Amino acid sequence: MTAGLLSTSITSLPLLARGKVRDNYAVGDDRLLMVATDRLSAFDVVMGEPIPGKGAILTQLALFWFARLAHIVPNHLTGEDPLNVVAADERDQVRGRAMLVKRLEPLPVEAVVRGYLAGSGWKEYQDRRQVCGVELPEDLTNAGRLPKPIFTPATKAEMGDHDENIDFERMCELVGAERAAQVRDVSIRLYEAAFEFALGRGIIIADTKFEFGLDANGRLTLMDEVLTPDSSRFWPAEDYARAFREGRNPPSYDKQFVRDWLEQARVDGKPWDKRAPAPALPEDVIAQTARRYGEALSRLTGTTLAIA
Repeated sequence: MTAGLLSTSITSLPLLARGKVRDNYAVGDDRLLMVATDRLSAFDVVMGEPIPGKGAILTQLALFWFARLAHIVPNHLTGEDPLNVVAADERDQVRGRAMLVKRLEPLPVEAVVRGYLAGSGWKEYQDRRQVCGVELPEDLTNAGRLPKPIFTPATKAEMGDHDENIDFERMCELVGAERAAQVRDVSIRLYEAAFEFALGRGIIIADTKFEFGLDANGRLTLMDEVLTPDSSRFWPAEDYARAFREGRNPPSYDKQFVRDWLEQARVDGKPWDKRAPAPALPEDVIAQTARRYGEALSRLTGTTLAIA
C-alpha cells in the first residue's frame, strides 16, 4: 500500500490551523488553501496512521457535489488552481487534494439533516421520542427512514471535543431567526437533491452535515466539505433491507470500520478509553477503510483513485 499524507509541510504560505483532517493556509487576506490530508479521526481522536488516498477522495467528492448543487446555494470555491499558490516543490502535497476557497465568516453551527434514524439520533429518539427538539412518531426503529428529512443542528466543537446537538430555538439564538430558517431550508433542499441522485447510484445518504459561512456581502455560502464519507452516513442500498429487518445499521462507506475495530481494541489489556493516543491501526483495517472510501467515490462519480 502507498504511504499516506499525515501532515503537510508547506512553507510558502502561512499556516492558519490544522484540523482533524485539513491543513488550512492563508492566501492573501481573502482566500484559504484547504489541503485534505489522509488523517482520520474517530471518537474525536486523530489516528496515528493515515488512510492512503483519503484526502484526495474527500476533495474529489466535495468538488463533485459543489458543482452539482451550485444551483441551490453558492459555495466557497474560487475556481482557481491550488497548484498556482504554492512553491513548485510543494505541489505534490497539494495535487488532487486541495481547494482554493474564499475566506468567509463561518456560522457557529453545523447544519445536520437526517433522513434516517441512526447514530446519536437513534439514541436520543429512544430516550425522548424526538431528535434535537423535533417530535417524531412512536413506532420508529433503528435505521428506519423518517417520514420526511429533519433538520437537527449542532454546535461546532474544538479539536478533541464533541459536537453538541441543539434544538432550532437555540440555533436562532446563535445566528438569528431569519438566518437559521434560511440555513434549515437550504440544508434540506441540498439533502433531498443529493439523496435522489445518490440513490440512483446505489447509495442511501442516511444523514449528513453542512457548514455555511457568510461572504463579504453577507450572502449565505456553502463551505468546508460537502457530502463526503467523513460528513455523511452512506449506506449501500443493496444491503439496507436485510440490515433493517435485523434491526442493525447497514455497513457504511466511511470510518465505521475503524470505529468498530477501536471498540474492541485493547491497550495494556484494557479497552481503549477513547483518549489520545489511539491504538495503532492494523494494516488490514487501514486497507479496508481506504477501499470503502474509494468505493463511495466510484459509485457516486464514476471515477476511481489508485490508493494501493
